[in-house]
Amino acid sequence: MFEVNQKVLFRHCDPAGIVFFPRYFEMMNDCIEAFFDEVLGLPFEKMLQTGGVPTAQIQTRFVAPSRHGDDLALKLSIIRVGSSSLDYRMQAVCGDQLRFDTAATLVNVNAKGRSSPWPDMIGTKLIEIKDITQ
Repeated sequence: MFEVNQKVLFRHCDPAGIVFFPRYFEMMNDCIEAFFDEVLGLPFEKMLQTGGVPTAQIQTRFVAPSRHGDDLALKLSIIRVGSSSLDYRMQAVCGDQLRFDTAATLVNVNAKGRSSPWPDMIGTKLIEIKDITQ
């Protein structure tokens, strides 16, 4: 499991001091970007020169609100690795309280935006990570 800590900042919140739910999706993407950089050795700035990994599907359940100043742990697990896609699950917790639970599919695409197989090294690493975390 890959984990990123995120403090809820003022910019994440609505006037009531509660996270405005679209900001959670930014946090999710930040976690994915960190995972690709730190675990796979493929920073987005390099990947985006030749393609990318857009989200093809996402389903999120918001369980409890997060407030300005909360320290969230975003926990990422790889569930399935396909030839050009992956499914992941991500949960955000604050202490022992679940804040959101999401499942999503990313698709590896080339510079023309068409589905493209994972580079061998990346596909192999993703499978290894999936096997370790399940």
